[in-house]
Amino acid sequence: MVSVLMTLHFPGQNLLRREPLKLVDGGESQRTFVYIKDAIEAVLLMIENPDRANGRIFNVGNPNNEVTVRQLAEMMTKVYAKVSGEPSLESPTIDVSSKEFYGEGYDDSDKRIPDMTIINRQLGWNPKTSLWDLLESTLTYQHRTYAEAIKKSMVKPIAS
Repeated sequence: MVSVLMTLHFPGQNLLRREPLKLVDGGESQRTFVYIKDAIEAVLLMIENPDRANGRIFNVGNPNNEVTVRQLAEMMTKVYAKVSGEPSLESPTIDVSSKEFYGEGYDDSDKRIPDMTIINRQLGWNPKTSLWDLLESTLTYQHRTYAEAIKKSMVKPIAS
């Protein structure tokens, strides 16, 4: 049996609502991001190659897409302005404390970079999609799918 753990916190709704992106503790934590199509390709390779995958733990990620959360927010702001045709916010980010955002007792690592050695050796897999392309594809989809609905939900009814 192959287990895969993936997490994603995506603040796309803030961009759609034209609200600043929240940067926890200044956004200095470093993270890597993998495009879902790349991750699915990796999982399919695991399923199709049980003799090379069973009993192994694989990191599925893209170490080439390493940025601070602040850098990610800056990239997202630029990409969203491009795909939406809307100008960037004057203040695209705001800093919040981890206690304010997550609550008391929150603890996290400053850096998470996947080691791709095992998945590359066992399955020959490497991610393909750059962070810029990942964001452009994802934010284009979000804008096309949700922008109108969010704009309508933000309109306040006029009292008579």
